[in-house]
Amino acid sequence: ALFDLFNEIGIINQLTTARLEDVLPDGLIAPHFTVLNHLTRVGEGTTPQRMARAFQVPKTSLTHTLHGLEKRGLIEMRPNPADGRSKTVWLTEAGRSLRTETITKLIASSQELMAKLDLELLAQIKPVLTELRIILDAARDPK
Repeated sequence: ALFDLFNEIGIINQLTTARLEDVLPDGLIAPHFTVLNHLTRVGEGTTPQRMARAFQVPKTSLTHTLHGLEKRGLIEMRPNPADGRSKTVWLTEAGRSLRTETITKLIASSQELMAKLDLELLAQIKPVLTELRIILDAARDPK
């Protein structure tokens, strides 16, 4: 049952990633949006190393993603006041705006889908999924 659940979640992730990338501006992909969303949700000023750990990707992969966002003026890299050897990541106004615009476009493009779903049932499922995420997240952190 657990495998089947994770399989469904994986398929849903693939399908929703494709929907997201359909509304992103040319040249941007889901990992770019994920960084903008992470900085909005969790907070700005974190280091690339911490973000790479949170996303469970190699730091080099995240650095490449951050470079693309910085080149487009969507984030800003600043010196880390706690450690002069590293940087911290901050959203620009353009990055905040792009995130908001993307969510707005995603919602607009999902109206037909939402009409087919039982929104009350989705509201009931979300706490279970949140609990699953918290348990999985805690299990990956080294003690």
